[in-house]
Amino acid sequence: MPSLTSNSNDAATSNSSTEEPWNNWPNDIGFDPEYEERTPVELTVLGDIPAYAAGTLYRIGPGKSQVETKDGQLFQLSHWFDGFSQTHRFQILSSEASTRVLYNSRFGTDALIEHVRATGNIGKFGFGQKRDPCKSVFNKVQTEYVPPVVPDPPIVPDSMNISVTLSVNMPGLDHDPNRSNERWANGIRTLYAKTDYSAFQKLDPETLEPIGLATQESLHPDLTGPQTASHARSDPVTGDMYNFNLTLGAESTYRVFGVSASNGKTTILATFTGIPAYVHSLFITEDYVLLCVWNSHLNPLELAKGSFMDSIMPTDPSKPAKWYVVDRKNGKGLVATYDSPAFFCFHTINAWQEPSKEDPTKTDIVADLVRLDNTEFLKFLYYENLKSSLPSAKKFAASRGEVLRSTITRFRLPTLPYVPSPETLQATVEWSSCRPFSPELPTMNPAFVTKKYRYAYATTFSGKATLTDGIMKFDCETQETSLWGHHGHSPGEPIFVANPKGESEDDGVLLSVVLDGLRGYSYLLCLDARDLTELGRAEVKGVVGFGFHGQHVPVVGIPTGDW
Repeated sequence: MPSLTSNSNDAATSNSSTEEPWNNWPNDIGFDPEYEERTPVELTVLGDIPAYAAGTLYRIGPGKSQVETKDGQLFQLSHWFDGFSQTHRFQILSSEASTRVLYNSRFGTDALIEHVRATGNIGKFGFGQKRDPCKSVFNKVQTEYVPPVVPDPPIVPDSMNISVTLSVNMPGLDHDPNRSNERWANGIRTLYAKTDYSAFQKLDPETLEPIGLATQESLHPDLTGPQTASHARSDPVTGDMYNFNLTLGAESTYRVFGVSASNGKTTILATFTGIPAYVHSLFITEDYVLLCVWNSHLNPLELAKGSFMDSIMPTDPSKPAKWYVVDRKNGKGLVATYDSPAFFCFHTINAWQEPSKEDPTKTDIVADLVRLDNTEFLKFLYYENLKSSLPSAKKFAASRGEVLRSTITRFRLPTLPYVPSPETLQATVEWSSCRPFSPELPTMNPAFVTKKYRYAYATTFSGKATLTDGIMKFDCETQETSLWGHHGHSPGEPIFVANPKGESEDDGVLLSVVLDGLRGYSYLLCLDARDLTELGRAEVKGVVGFGFHGQHVPVVGIPTGDW
């Protein structure tokens, strides 16, 4: 497969002698997979997967998007974020002779799907589900983002559609004081699925069967709001987890909290009012939680009228993004607030503290994220725009132009005050890069979380397909970009696994689940993280649906956490 490299932000050159055409390759099967392996099966491994990658790779995301009802009608979900969940497990087993890979998977919403099959109605709506306006009168606020007053269907573990991120051994839930120090990767005790609604679905770590439900209120009685970030953040040393909870109302309230990995206790670190917004991820530094309320502001009244998407107001460039800096170690609460130019973001990458450029005796926070100019990308993710066989997808792809382009952007929050300050400070943009590649689903070497790092990895949405069309590596120091791609192959989020004997930040491999849209099957891809050359792959005997996020749990030696 060709690996592409670029010495600038604006172009890439190919190492291969020929360029294959890239244009809307078949991908519909990635949005409606029927393939499920409840019992682990061994995959065919081609090439080499290094022994240090041994462990368990979990993946989660949407599975099916449509259900045939008992009266012969076809119920169709509207938005990719609402796809019926499916979880995947790749066991990478290493021996002196070879590396083997076992695979199993399970759909996570059997009860919900059966309800739809019987009634022709989902009974609740999620992120972007378009509803019959007559039915909406009777189903107000029955949503994965605002809990239903009368559950329909009844709430059992596989009636909830929770499919964005995964947490292994999540602090605060199922806490056993006798095992509080057992945080190592060979002790997978619990597995929870999460979303931007403050509920958790407990999964069996081996069979992936939904076996329980919980909410953030289970962590602390004050965490009663419906909104949170799918991407909680974990301290890379202690394993403590950090997130926020948002209560919607005339004055919406944010509560930033931390959960101790050692004792399971949840502490509210700061409570403040602010503009409600759809915030999918946040940051931590060595001493702070950094919550940016970017410009995906919500109108809570619209939640009763349509989907969650309908409540997200158009981006107003005249309103600044708000950055809240919360102390997470010394009980100081909200210590600073910053404004920056308006933008939207799904995924943060990393943040750290360093001496201020203006006064080295003071501290700046530097934060990297994937930035979009507005929320228009959310509209791109309707199935009608994603399924390549549909005329609407081709029309949308031809018209989307630069409006959906993203960049990797670095912000600086200068001169943190020593004590909490009521003054609003100014955050600045240091640089933006990679716009031609439109990066998303960013990852990095997790050993560098809260530290200054050099390399970020991501999928590319550069317009050569209706979804992802490659994997990129970005060097934050030189601004150079390397690319991996192959005609007809759509990769998922690249997960970095470090070489324990490596001496550089990028010494390791990337694991990504890729759909070969031309041949109609998926495979687990292993790339050298230094130059994105393919080392090996494990071929799945079916289609793994296009997913969102995952976690790699090594065999020994590395604490688990939230990315």
